Amino acid sequence: MKFLLALASVAFPTVHAAKEVFAHMIVGNLPSFTLSDWESDIKLAQEASIDAFVLNIGAKDESNANSLDLAFQAANSAGFKLFFSFDYAAQGAWPKDQVIALLEQFGNDPAYFKHDGERPFVSTFEGPDSAADWTEIKQATNAFFIPDWSSRNPTDAIGLAGGVADGLFSFDSWPTGNENATTALDQPFVEALGEEKLYMMPVSPWFYTNLPGLGKNWMWRGDQLWETRWDNVMEVQPDFVQILTWNDFGESHYIGPVHENQLELFDVFEAPINYVRNYTHDGWRKLLPFQIELYKTGQVPAEINESVMAYYRSAPALACPSGGTTGNRNKDFGETEVAPETLVEDAVFFNALLTSDEGVTVEVSIGGEAQTTSFTGFPEAGQGTPGIYTGSVPFGDKTGEVKVTITRSDQVIGTAEGGKPISTECENDIQNWNAVAI
Repeated sequence: MKFLLALASVAFPTVHAAKEVFAHMIVGNLPSFTLSDWESDIKLAQEASIDAFVLNIGAKDESNANSLDLAFQAANSAGFKLFFSFDYAAQGAWPKDQVIALLEQFGNDPAYFKHDGERPFVSTFEGPDSAADWTEIKQATNAFFIPDWSSRNPTDAIGLAGGVADGLFSFDSWPTGNENATTALDQPFVEALGEEKLYMMPVSPWFYTNLPGLGKNWMWRGDQLWETRWDNVMEVQPDFVQILTWNDFGESHYIGPVHENQLELFDVFEAPINYVRNYTHDGWRKLLPFQIELYKTGQVPAEINESVMAYYRSAPALACPSGGTTGNRNKDFGETEVAPETLVEDAVFFNALLTSDEGVTVEVSIGGEAQTTSFTGFPEAGQGTPGIYTGSVPFGDKTGEVKVTITRSDQVIGTAEGGKPISTECENDIQNWNAVAI
């Protein structure tokens, strides 16, 4: 793939709002989170150049009050921002008086994210049947409202309740076949919103879920997804980007750290294996400051901190039984089920941020067996220019620790290592379709 760099020869669309990048956080996963946990995650988000956490809250979650108090305390101390995404699907619709009460309680808090510094930013997960409530909610709170009503087509969604939404957020960030994601996921929103309404675009690194208690067991293609969706961002130039997600462990698309006190859902929802424990995704944050600055400014940063990240699945696709996981969702959602192994490659993928690839060597070691390889994806301006370079190597039947090393003139300039080793051993005789990102 080619990362689109801002050069004179590249024309980007004009936008009409300050660009911001948010990360979706499932508050329902955090009842055991302490103040220091919130402080730690906020610090990591700031280091990754994320502007705010989007706090997904369920209507009947009794842990909300304590979690929100801790979250805003930590955010105020760190100078970080938060805003609400009212979840209308997980625990039913939110009563509008409760929405108003929460926005009145927190909307004027210094840590609450305001659109253009004035209106409290609010989103949802679904809830189009409650669209009419938002006329009164907006009047009472002056909310700036960008919901996710992805269960409706964008043209219908933006017209609900007389056009009450100020824009739309899409939750559709994953390809349904064995091809890479494209802006076809986003164009219906861009076209429906036109010049008057704003678009919040989703970016996600992965998707795999196996939670029988929720009737969920499928995966979508994740190979090259993270880098491709940031390419898509540079093409679309949305008003906002929302990363899916910071901590949705149940669907394996987290970029935040794995905390043991967030993993109760695997017991509650009867997962056959805990497919997140020891599966770090920290690597997907490594290049975010560059990706975010490029999106916001259209300019390659003057200073580049050269580094490399890598990701891979921890077992060959056919080493373990599939666990009943389907590739794609199912026919009830208009998707054709396929064998999951047809959507993935047994490979180590790597992304390197470089000032230039001149004199650079890539070495991928698996189980101590090293091989030298080359980049296959380059910045839009081509080889020898600053940006993100990409590539992959198949791991075949190799097992053991994974390490990717980038050198220039025999000097190491970046390494990615320390993730779960590749193995053919199968926990509970089930394939884990999650990835490791280092």
